[in-house]
Amino acid sequence: MDVPLYAWFAVLAAIIAMLAIDLFAHRRAHVIGVREALGWSIVWVLSGITFGIVVWNAWGAESGQQYFAGYLIEKSLAVDNVFVWAIIFASFAVPREFQHRVLFLGVLGALVFRGLFIAAGATLIQNFSWILYVFAAFLIITGIRMLLTRDEHVHPERSRTLRLFRRFVPMTDAFHGQRFLIRRAGVVVATPLLAVLVLVEVTDVIFAVDSIPAIFAVTSEPFLVFTANAFAILGLRAMYFLLADLMHRFRYLKLGLALVLVWVGAKMALLDVLYIPTPVSLAVVAAIIAASVIASLVATRGQGRHEVEAAPAGAFRMATPEELAEARPLVRRRQTSRSEGPESLRGTGSRR
Repeated sequence: MDVPLYAWFAVLAAIIAMLAIDLFAHRRAHVIGVREALGWSIVWVLSGITFGIVVWNAWGAESGQQYFAGYLIEKSLAVDNVFVWAIIFASFAVPREFQHRVLFLGVLGALVFRGLFIAAGATLIQNFSWILYVFAAFLIITGIRMLLTRDEHVHPERSRTLRLFRRFVPMTDAFHGQRFLIRRAGVVVATPLLAVLVLVEVTDVIFAVDSIPAIFAVTSEPFLVFTANAFAILGLRAMYFLLADLMHRFRYLKLGLALVLVWVGAKMALLDVLYIPTPVSLAVVAAIIAASVIASLVATRGQGRHEVEAAPAGAFRMATPEELAEARPLVRRRQTSRSEGPESLRGTGSRR
């Protein structure tokens, strides 16, 4: 697959444009409802499908099928990521109107980290073909482990990352709007929102360790691996607001994800022995995910939406008006030469 340099720049420009549109649409903190989340989810899924059609027309059916297989794998594995985010937000009691900003920055970090992982993985495969067998063994072991521990829950309050963060970063227990850092009594301190952002980023890095080898099982083309990841990740925020209150209904989804990891790992391990066409691999992944989702919804029919429950990671609260007034911006503005006179200083003081 010959991908010209301008195609990379075009994709990156499209991703940046979509992120800018999303940031502009959510520039004000507000609670994102189900209808809005559904609308944005449709937009992001249609964007991913449209790009897949472009790949199919530009580079042929095989490349298009590989893209869609990778996109489906990444989108499916991302659902588990979404549920972990819901537990983190519940554990920190993050107000819903602040969650989008955390996830927006989390997605930016995810794109960067996954880009680095993909570049490293592609380099390893190109120079050491035997690394594919290492990836295959890792995926099979991870799938079996997920299968055996599918009923276990994440506990952010016990996170080693959170302990290290609290040990080295001074943190207040109050949310100061959407701010991650504040200056209080001349000292820069973190708000709980920064701790949440760090946990979200670390969580995505952990999930990327599973998902990146999984997509290399269906394609070794870095362009397809990156774009499938990018378009799957771009819709994660909308997917979170759409599914977070329904995670209790996806009872068998983790079972399906575990089987997907075992399947792609086995496919990778048998690469030199048995060739499995991309359409077959795509059909198997789609069938596993569809079966797990349908079985989950049937088993939990009649259950409505409700917020995720999680053990608290601390006693977090909203900052009082007095605390908000005492918080100072991180960057202090310097006085200009025209405001150095006594009259200007008195005028500035009166405005305060």
